[in-house]
Amino acid sequence: MTRTPTALLSPADQERRHGLRVMKGVALGALGFMAVVFVVAFALQGHYPWLAYVRAAAEGGMVGALADWFAVTALFRHPLGIPIPHTAIIPNRKDEIGRNLGEFVETEFLRGDVVRAKLESTAIAARLGEWLREPAHAERVADEASVIAAGLLRALSDDDVQEVIESLAREHLIAPDWGPPLGEWLQRVVDAGAHRGAVDLAVDSVAGWLRANQTSFHGLVSRRLPSWVPSIAQRLVDDAVYNEAVKFIAAVQAEPQHPARIAIDGYLARLADHLQHDPATIGRLEDAKVAVFDSPRVRELAGEAWNAAKSGLLTSLGDSDSSLRRRMVDALAQIGDRLVTDASLQSRVDTWVTDAAVFAVERYRHDIASIITDTVARWDAAETTEKIELMVGRDLQYIRLNGTIVGALAGLAIFTVAHALLG
Repeated sequence: MTRTPTALLSPADQERRHGLRVMKGVALGALGFMAVVFVVAFALQGHYPWLAYVRAAAEGGMVGALADWFAVTALFRHPLGIPIPHTAIIPNRKDEIGRNLGEFVETEFLRGDVVRAKLESTAIAARLGEWLREPAHAERVADEASVIAAGLLRALSDDDVQEVIESLAREHLIAPDWGPPLGEWLQRVVDAGAHRGAVDLAVDSVAGWLRANQTSFHGLVSRRLPSWVPSIAQRLVDDAVYNEAVKFIAAVQAEPQHPARIAIDGYLARLADHLQHDPATIGRLEDAKVAVFDSPRVRELAGEAWNAAKSGLLTSLGDSDSSLRRRMVDALAQIGDRLVTDASLQSRVDTWVTDAAVFAVERYRHDIASIITDTVARWDAAETTEKIELMVGRDLQYIRLNGTIVGALAGLAIFTVAHALLG
């Protein structure tokens, strides 16, 4: 198996590789020690009978060490390069291991009852509120949300946005007839007398204009009189017209049932009825609507409004001291306070999060678990084997060391029992 060069490993993997090599040396040293002890004891046991016990212990230790070396090595590669059946288990069965791991996660962890039990035992809303009410945390969330929002705004095509706005406007604003609903609304306004305030405002505005613009009546009528009419008579005519206008407006202001007011009421009532039932009036309104919204200047203004709104939002989102960002931080902190203090809100949020998580797990748990299966399937067999060996190989070398010790004790015990019973 080709090893990854040390320079390409992460610092953590480099440390694991060093630890693995150290433990391999220790395990191999224990095997070598047992071999040396066995040779010495075997050679001298004729002169020193008690060395037979040492030989038996060393013999058992070598057997245990070799057996565990074979077992550990067989997980990752063929021992001594010999393709013995059922060795190099991890590289040969990588995809099957990935499938089994995915199935295990899906059936044991990604279950609705498991997820629900865990989430129901966790005070999600309260913990979130405690975290969010901290100004630094609220600031952080606002920063991240601003970055995401700014990225989305920059990613949007101005032409596409304008087309969407225009399409929505045509579908919901231009395509529907305005006449009947506008007429129905106007009829309700007239029936309730709600328009009288607007009439009063208009009359008061006209009265104020008349008081401030008497000179505008100079020559308004007199310039149409014959030239032989004396100038003093012309002024008298203009003054009379102005005074009559002032008196008329004053009478309209003073009399709630003035004929002019009644005429306005009648006109608005007829207009409301025509907007609902008169095809000609409805057609004129629709023509005016289309002419306004299809105007190039209106489209240009819509584009300018979007560009201005986008530019303003980007500026505000990018400035940590802008009023928008400050309001975002304050709103997040207030949400955190409510999540901590409002028990009913906590219950609703916890229930919503739990139900949403359980729904997602039950509906998509196979897809989630398939991430493990698909990821393992894409891994290179040699690289996967090396990664797993770096993660658990150091602990597996302890098995070799323990096998040496246990084998020595077992060999000594077997020899002792056999010698005691058989002589």
